[in-house]
Amino acid sequence: MAARSSPIERLDKAARTMGQVLEAAQLQALLDYMAQMQRWNKTYNLTALRDGEQILVQHLFDSVSVLGPIRAALGARAGADALIVDVGSGAGLPGVVLAIACPHWEVHCIDAVEKKTAFVRQMSGALHLPNLRATHARVEKLEPMQADIVVSRAFASLADFATLAGRHAADGASLLAMKGHEPQDEKQALIQNTDWRIARVEPLTVPELNAQRCLVWLTRAQGNP
Repeated sequence: MAARSSPIERLDKAARTMGQVLEAAQLQALLDYMAQMQRWNKTYNLTALRDGEQILVQHLFDSVSVLGPIRAALGARAGADALIVDVGSGAGLPGVVLAIACPHWEVHCIDAVEKKTAFVRQMSGALHLPNLRATHARVEKLEPMQADIVVSRAFASLADFATLAGRHAADGASLLAMKGHEPQDEKQALIQNTDWRIARVEPLTVPELNAQRCLVWLTRAQGNP
């Protein structure tokens, strides 16, 4: 029986399968981040996942899956400075992954749980990520941030996401909700309670993950500020 590939080989292969080429130092930084998450989890309960195998696939691979779509959305700006705000970031997913993969982006992680933002701040220093910031706050209490992209992963319903975080999106910017199944049951509440609409639902294929994933793109309805 052939030996199973190492985590760094699997991460590299998964990223390439999703159209992303990461440098060796970036791959190692992602694995160092995973190791620190496991270490902190023993005391601070950062995520529900404890097993390294689960974290690798369900957290790291899953977060890498949005790199391509975000780069495509930024277009000509994908290789330049951009502000990405990760709302309800928790232990930094996908924010820390985005900061590692795209050092030219400024990534700002926001969470209401102090121990989680403390962990992200620790990762900014430990992984040498000057482009990564973390704020302990309720997102609706912060001054508007004029982000190019606002992303969330398992944060809230679409209506709540748009209501709480929509003010941080710059004019013409999108809200991106990482979801499992397409959230058909959330569409009506979004329309009734916000000025945001589903622009499209983009299926995501995450290597080694036997579960559905999609990215829901939200844009402001025409005629609304």
